[in-house]
Amino acid sequence: MNAPADAVTRISRRVTRELDRLKKYRLAAGLLSFVGLVLGTLRDLAPIIVVVAVFQVAILRQPFPDLGGIIGGLVLVMLGLALFIKGLEMGLFPLGEGLAQGFAHKGSLFWLLVFSFALGFGTTVAEPALIAVTAEAARVAADAGVVAADADAMVSYALGLRYTVAVSVGVGITLGVLRILKGWPLHYWIIGGYIIAVGLTFLAPDEIVGIAYDSGGVTTSTITVPMVTALGVGLAASIRGRNPLIDGFGLIAYASLTPIIFVLVFGMVF
Repeated sequence: MNAPADAVTRISRRVTRELDRLKKYRLAAGLLSFVGLVLGTLRDLAPIIVVVAVFQVAILRQPFPDLGGIIGGLVLVMLGLALFIKGLEMGLFPLGEGLAQGFAHKGSLFWLLVFSFALGFGTTVAEPALIAVTAEAARVAADAGVVAADADAMVSYALGLRYTVAVSVGVGITLGVLRILKGWPLHYWIIGGYIIAVGLTFLAPDEIVGIAYDSGGVTTSTITVPMVTALGVGLAASIRGRNPLIDGFGLIAYASLTPIIFVLVFGMVF
C-alpha cells in the first residue's frame, strides 16, 4: 500500500537534489562570469597603472604616498566597473531596446519623439560629469568677472548651462531618431552641424567656446551612452528596411554635436 508513496517520495527527493545541484552550478557559473569581468577590467586598467607606476618610480623617483590605499582603491574601481558592465548587460541595454521596439510597434511617432527627447534630457541632466563641469565653469566665470562673484549668480549660471546642454541632447536624440525613421544619411547632418558650430565659434564670446566644445564630450558618459545606444539599435532593428549596424548607431554623434551649438548660443545670449 505504501510502495507508490515511497516511490513518489524517492522521485521527489531525487528531483530536489538535482535542482540543488543545478543551483550550485548556476551560482558557480555566475561567480566565474563575474571573476572574468573583474579580470577584464584589470586588463583595461593595466595601461593606466603601468604609466602611473613608471612615472612615479622611474621619472619622479618618489614612493607612493599611500600604497595600501591606492591598491584598495584600484580593487574597488575594478569591482565597480565589473558591476557597472554587468548592470548594463542585465538592465539598461535590454530596457532601452525593449522601449524602442515597443514604441516602434505602437506606431505613434509623436510619443516616440517625446520619449526620445525625454530620454536625452533626463539622462544628461543627471550626468555627474556634466554637473561637475558646469559647476567648475561657473566658478571660473565668476573669477573672470563674466558673472557676479556670489553664490546665487554662480548657481544660476551653472544651472542655465546644465539645462541648456540637457535640452540640446534631447533635441539631438530626437533628430537622430527622425534620421533612423526616415533613413537620412548620417554624414550630411554631422557635416552640416559642425559647419554651424564652427560658424558660431567666431561669433560667440571667447569665454564660452572652450566650455561649449567640452560640453559635447561630457554628455557622452556613463549614463547617456548605454541608454541612447540601446534606443538606436532597438529602433533600427524594429523597422523594416533598416540595418541596426548602419542605422542603429550615430545617436551619440548627435548627443555630442548639439550641445556645442546650444552652448555657443547660450554664451551669446547670456
